[in-house]
Amino acid sequence: MKKLMKNDTVMVSAGKDKGKKGKVLRVLADNKVIVEGVNRVKKNVRPTQENPKGGIVDVEAKIDASNLQLLCPRCGKQSRVGVKVLTGGEKKRICKKCQDII
Repeated sequence: MKKLMKNDTVMVSAGKDKGKKGKVLRVLADNKVIVEGVNRVKKNVRPTQENPKGGIVDVEAKIDASNLQLLCPRCGKQSRVGVKVLTGGEKKRICKKCQDII
């Protein structure tokens, strides 16, 4: 089970963007995540039919998942994510601080 999923609210715990909060837009296969408003880079864009001028665009670059911590929706603190097996074998993610199901 993945620790971070799409639409989770996370906080950057290491790196140049430390302390920034954002929503997870995509989770990639190589343990990388794209977070809204975090790790923004300038990208040169070629002219196309949709964008005839081209130019320089701000986009979010991927960031390693180990540099992020989940913000618990209940307690509002950044915490580690655990897995709890419910009756019937169903797995749910839990907040390690308040033990609430995410």
